[in-house]
Amino acid sequence: MKPNAYLNIALALVFAAVLVFASGAQTSPSAKHAFTPDAIPYGPAPAFVAAGAQLAVLEGNPGATSGDYTVRLKMPDGYHIAPHWHPKRENVTVISGTFKVGMGDRFDESKMGDFHAGSFAYLDPEMHHYAMASGEVVVQVHGTAPLQFNYVNPDDDPSRKK
Repeated sequence: MKPNAYLNIALALVFAAVLVFASGAQTSPSAKHAFTPDAIPYGPAPAFVAAGAQLAVLEGNPGATSGDYTVRLKMPDGYHIAPHWHPKRENVTVISGTFKVGMGDRFDESKMGDFHAGSFAYLDPEMHHYAMASGEVVVQVHGTAPLQFNYVNPDDDPSRKK
């Protein structure tokens, strides 16, 4: 190897060590930029989804007028989300369980696909879909705020039933 190659490797190693040290030095117990599974801050889901689910906001503000967000939704076995659509793209990763998803304006369990842990899907704006938990399910959703649910049948909107 040429002397410059050794120097470049040495500089790269020093740079990597500095990054590792700096990232460790910035981490504190009060930091909210990283979560272990047992520290996910779940609470009641918002009124625009049926009662029984729990929601955790991991990043951003899904109710803001702009900006990125990441949330997790924990659903009990049999939990349903009626046919709906979103005005912005929705990105969904199944963290645990089996998430059943169907497309269209009518909830039809026979036409739903099974998405197991590790599955990912994105739904373009205004794509009509519905979902159901098979066993306890946790999904992670990320996108650009605001996160809005528009139910195909307005009577399916849980926030209108109070």
